[in-house]
Amino acid sequence: MTKADIVSGIAKNTGVDRSTVLSIVEAFMDEVMASMTEGKNVYLRGFGSFVVKKRAAKAARDIQNETTIIIPERFVPTFKPSQYFSEKLRNNLDGKKK
Repeated sequence: MTKADIVSGIAKNTGVDRSTVLSIVEAFMDEVMASMTEGKNVYLRGFGSFVVKKRAAKAARDIQNETTIIIPERFVPTFKPSQYFSEKLRNNLDGKKK
């Protein structure tokens, strides 16, 4: 599913024109990115959480030069679905498996 599919679905279900829905969806994404860029987590009750996680520094191998390099610590965005979301997904997909 793409952003265009999401916009079309919301416009169809709400009766709001696509251009308005597109600007709302983009504003939502901008707010989430801005909050996470500042190190703040975003919690959407019943849906899930967008969380900033800190990855520790680690050693890795450069196989071309056969040397060890250090990958510095960094922050990565993650998504953790709510329990309701996880259960709904699990129940719907279990019936579709063959």
